[in-house]
Amino acid sequence: MRKLIIPLVAILIVVTLMSVFVIPEGERGIVIRFGRVLKDTNEVSKIYPPGLHIKMPFFDSVKTLDARIQTMDGRSDRFVTSEKKDVIIDTYVKWKISDFGQYYLATGGGNSLTAETLLERKVTDVLRSEIGSREIKEIVSGPRSDIVAVDTIQDTDAIPVSAKEALEVDGERDQIMENVLDNTRDSAMKDLGVEVVDFRMKKINLPDEISESIYRRMRAERESVARKHRSQGREKAEVIRAQAELEVATVIAEADKTARVTRGDADAKAAAIYSKAYKQEPEFYSFLRSLKAYEKSFSNKSDLLVLDPNSDFFKYMNDSRGKKPTN
Repeated sequence: MRKLIIPLVAILIVVTLMSVFVIPEGERGIVIRFGRVLKDTNEVSKIYPPGLHIKMPFFDSVKTLDARIQTMDGRSDRFVTSEKKDVIIDTYVKWKISDFGQYYLATGGGNSLTAETLLERKVTDVLRSEIGSREIKEIVSGPRSDIVAVDTIQDTDAIPVSAKEALEVDGERDQIMENVLDNTRDSAMKDLGVEVVDFRMKKINLPDEISESIYRRMRAERESVARKHRSQGREKAEVIRAQAELEVATVIAEADKTARVTRGDADAKAAAIYSKAYKQEPEFYSFLRSLKAYEKSFSNKSDLLVLDPNSDFFKYMNDSRGKKPTN
């Protein structure tokens, strides 16, 4: 009897252990019986919350599924706008399991990679439709209330044409994300049993060949603005230089006028003094003038004058009184 009790106890322990299961925190469990998800009386998949639970040994198997919000960081994909231009958009999706039974069946046993592949396909299809009905400037711009209005910018010539167009367009980037979220949420819940919590476009790029073309256009626009500013600067410089030259010429003319007047007054005064002195002593004045003439004439030793000794030029050399010699 004792020999039978030990195996029975062991079998009971094994059966008990096989009859209980634990669902970790942050996860949910479903029970698979004969290949089907166990449902409650309302024909709804029975979900086991975190904790200790009981199942039928040997016939039931437990599948635990992550109930937390998960992030699907999608790969960058190329889309075509209504202008037939390509854009490369990088997105991400926040999602979580809502219908665990539907999720288990749709993903072939609760495979998260399969779920993200199917969800990414749905998101890409909806996003491709939204991008295909809009232009690039509508895609990259947000609402006009989120950007600076053109009217508040004083120097609008300094803004590139592409930037002006973006400012003048009421962008629909937020509307695109909202539409993708709404349209994907219903189909994802119906087909996969997951709830799409959020969708965002992280980055919008242009292909290299288009980016280079836009950069060349922007560079040409900036160079045009720079040339305009340089031309205006040169024009202002010429005006300032002309004004400065006019002021200099005016100052010099005024100074020359003042100098001429002063010099004329001085010459007049000197002439008056000479005239007065000449009237007082004409002979002395004549003698002084002759001495100055001698000084200038014989300033260089090599100077040679051929004159008549009886000429008036030598009258003070021949006689200090200025009388001419008699023959």
